[in-house]
This record gives sequence, structure tokens and C-alpha cells, in this order.
Amino acid sequence: MAEVKITLVKSPIGRPENQRITAKTLGLTKMHKTVVKPDNAAIRGMINTISHLVDVEEVK
Repeated sequence: MAEVKITLVKSPIGRPENQRITAKTLGLTKMHKTVVKPDNAAIRGMINTISHLVDVEEVK
């Protein structure tokens, strides 16, 4: 199963509430924190919501 590595590179401070909640739901609580999540439609939708705040890499 494929996975994605997501890193928070910009702060969600001052962003709309749904973007702040999405970052927190993904486990991105601090700047430059990285999490590995399964690559599925739900996670991709969350990434799309905050794509301007995160850096995404595919992990095998």
C-alpha cells in the first residue's frame, strides 16, 4: 500500500478555520512536522485543502 509523507512548511495562523482544523486533523501541529499517512481519497482531499501549506512526497 502506498503512503504519503506530509510536511507542514507554512503556518496555518491567520488561515480560515477549516484549513487550521484540517492541518490539526492530519497531525500537523507544529512547523516542519512530518507525518506519514496512507494514500487514499480522504487523505488526498485533506492535502488538497491545505496544499499551499504543505509539502507532499510519496513513500514506497
